[in-house]
Amino acid sequence: MRGRLLQVFLAELHRLDRALMMVAPPESGLGFDPDFHEPALVDRDGDGVGERRRLELPALRVPCQVEPKTMDDLQMHAAGNSPRSKLQLVMHFRDLERLDLVDPASGVARVTPGDRLGALLTRDGEPVQRFVDPPGLYVTEARAIGWGVHLARPRRNLLLVTLEDRRQAAGRPR
Repeated sequence: MRGRLLQVFLAELHRLDRALMMVAPPESGLGFDPDFHEPALVDRDGDGVGERRRLELPALRVPCQVEPKTMDDLQMHAAGNSPRSKLQLVMHFRDLERLDLVDPASGVARVTPGDRLGALLTRDGEPVQRFVDPPGLYVTEARAIGWGVHLARPRRNLLLVTLEDRRQAAGRPR
């Protein structure tokens, strides 16, 4: 027995396609910036501001337990309000293994920083909340928790995924 999640929702997870972005040239707007190792910024509309373009794998619906921390907390800035959000999802390794989200060689979860949460849905697939991008909600941390639940054969069973909104920076166009 490995335990189970409580109050299960589905997280629509959009994973960053790092393999494809590593081989794409940065000037195409699809690759990684060689200096900062994050998606390159390219001015596509001629306004002098570089836009970020992400290559994502097809969305997956992962069962999860939602642990809200801060949702749309307003922070005052000189130019107006800037809502900040932070959300934690608890995922079960049994579900991650079934969805091929655990590397079989290393045992590491394939949910990693930079992946994006598109929506939360009920178990039946009805939308509960969509997360518009920008600002979006992005994985900032994914770590295994819940070690040793099974008495005869202790193993890990839960992955804690922390998601935060990420401000879009005005980058230098290429």
